[in-house]
Amino acid sequence: MRILVTGGCGFIGSNFVRYILKAYPNYSILNVDKLTYAGNLENLADLTSSPRYRFMRTDIAETPQMEPIIREGVDAIINFAAESHVDRSIEDPSAFMRTNVFGTFVLLEAVRKVFPKQKIRIVHISTDEVYGSLGESGAFTEETPLAPNSPYSASKTAADMLVRAYYHTYGIPTSITRCSNNYGPFQFPEKLIPLLISNAIEDKELPIYGDGMNVRDWIYVEDHCRALDAVLHHGKEGEVYNIGGRSEKPNLEVVKTVLDQLGKPHSLIRFVKDRPGHDRRYAMDFSKVERELEWKPTVSFEEGVHLTVEWYRTHQEWWRKIKTGEYLQYYERMYGNR
Repeated sequence: MRILVTGGCGFIGSNFVRYILKAYPNYSILNVDKLTYAGNLENLADLTSSPRYRFMRTDIAETPQMEPIIREGVDAIINFAAESHVDRSIEDPSAFMRTNVFGTFVLLEAVRKVFPKQKIRIVHISTDEVYGSLGESGAFTEETPLAPNSPYSASKTAADMLVRAYYHTYGIPTSITRCSNNYGPFQFPEKLIPLLISNAIEDKELPIYGDGMNVRDWIYVEDHCRALDAVLHHGKEGEVYNIGGRSEKPNLEVVKTVLDQLGKPHSLIRFVKDRPGHDRRYAMDFSKVERELEWKPTVSFEEGVHLTVEWYRTHQEWWRKIKTGEYLQYYERMYGNR
């Protein structure tokens, strides 16, 4: 199978590329990534000599770039490409609309133009944030009405609706996955858990929004990759699949767990003003993917945090380059500022 992965230099995308190449020795991957702030070539640097892996710096929102790639022939597309940071979307939503909405449209149109001669399977990666905020009880199901509360989640909701429409209108085989908060190796250090780890290693304060009681469901990234594998190979066309880790934690508990793993004092915690549109609680009911695809998370939160802390502890050069901006200088030397 030849798989096109969009956004494969990002956190989840790069972990998925590694997972698939290891799990399926006869598969090949073409990775297209625009290399915006969270895309990092070093995430997959050791694969550059592999005959089963190819990278192209490509913007999925550019039709002239994407159509030839699709015509070249792929069997499946895993669409990770997205701007994904809520705070950045509040400051400037424009990039989120371009990549997340228009980029998804360009991808779908490119597939439509070769369909049905080429029947390309699409798995579109979405987020639990499209559902909005929960009360103190209950969980999101695939039937929960969509109620996004930030420009980021609104852009992902719009993309989901486009994917749904292209299945129902044109018959293009698509599936949508909505996952809870991921963590693990190669995550950009402005995200919560890697930010906590890197700051704690440097004995810097750990900023926490509001009262620290916003609740998220956490999933170790390799568990997410296994779920995407199941959806790709066994998921039903036109369906939505929720994916979760069965690890609901208030942010304050997450912070304390990281500090305890590193042997750092809780006095490093600093509460800061809450951000606008900050959903109070997310929780995922993923019984559908458990029942239909026989998948379930295998890594506990405590084990996953331990693995993640150890990875960031032993890969300090990787995240320090990102924090200092050295990786941006490298990209400009390699590809130019485009």
